[in-house]
Amino acid sequence: MLHDGPAPELLTKRSLVTVSHAIERSALATAEDGPLVVIALFQRMPYFLRERERYARIAAGATVTVVGSVGQTPPELPAGAYPVTLDDTEELAREWSVVALTPRFGASLVARDRREAVPADTLEQGRLFAGRWGFRRDEALHEVIRLRTQLGDRLPPVALTAIDQVLHRVRDLPATPGESRAEAALRLMADRVERAHRAGPGRHAEPGDGPPGLVDEPTLRHWTGMDGVTAAGTLPVALIGVRVGEPAGAPERFGRRSAAREAQAVIAALTAPLRPVDRAVRLTADEYLLVLPALTREEALAVAGQVHDCVAGLARSYPFVSFAVHTAVTVTDRRPLPVAEVRHAVGWAAREGVPVATVARETVASAAH
Repeated sequence: MLHDGPAPELLTKRSLVTVSHAIERSALATAEDGPLVVIALFQRMPYFLRERERYARIAAGATVTVVGSVGQTPPELPAGAYPVTLDDTEELAREWSVVALTPRFGASLVARDRREAVPADTLEQGRLFAGRWGFRRDEALHEVIRLRTQLGDRLPPVALTAIDQVLHRVRDLPATPGESRAEAALRLMADRVERAHRAGPGRHAEPGDGPPGLVDEPTLRHWTGMDGVTAAGTLPVALIGVRVGEPAGAPERFGRRSAAREAQAVIAALTAPLRPVDRAVRLTADEYLLVLPALTREEALAVAGQVHDCVAGLARSYPFVSFAVHTAVTVTDRRPLPVAEVRHAVGWAAREGVPVATVARETVASAAH
């Protein structure tokens, strides 16, 4: 939980990675202001494994290093590093924290996962947190005390003693003058890095030449994190499989050019309900997948209903073509995303004539609308 003070700001994971790396780099810097304590909460193990080598170096120079994640104990930690296992239901499970503290220096990042996302190059980068960060010793001191209290019963006595020794040294010394000036400069640089990234080539353009939100399969793989570091149990994502069929022989009856116009109209109808953060991919000639972060099951079903309505509305432009639409809906925090299950469900829905099917725990349960 965030302590009293300025209101938390909304931060994307991309910006948090920049700040956390800066704090970790400060912990690695050679300085004669020890002893040093570092505490980091990673939410899920894959995120720590990506940084394991860096934390091995931090632990080699720190008096005590604490690493926490949900469900698993970080493997192969060096001497001086202590793992903490978090329960998925506790408040700390949704917290991303990195704190470094010495008698003369402090830096802290504390952010709570909102389980939401904003448009970004990847789904991971767009994950949204509420939090604060700074390079002020007294704020870092507060966070070390807080985390020591919350994690104390899961740390061995030798780790608690080492943390308490650092806290004792910090309390005996005044904070270093000029912290606010240094922090102001760091915030300026972090803000400029973020702005430069947002203004980079193609940052606001949708990939491909199709309607907004329509991407190809390789782009979708990259955006959903299948080719990078991502973890289950964090951001919920709604998947909507859609199969759109029309009467056999329609291209022959109305011409290939008309069929191409119809296909573009179908794509426009399918993507009409999408938000800027959503994506859609055409899997086959008549099958699509919509990927919508941070929706509830009820909201996802409502979007599926909108898809049915938008496609049905095409009859006003193509009165001689009746489009048959079947959808399958799930909301999941699994990674990788259960695309195969959704495709199986939409195939089942098309065979059985069910307009909307829901997918839950890898079992198809029909829910007709």
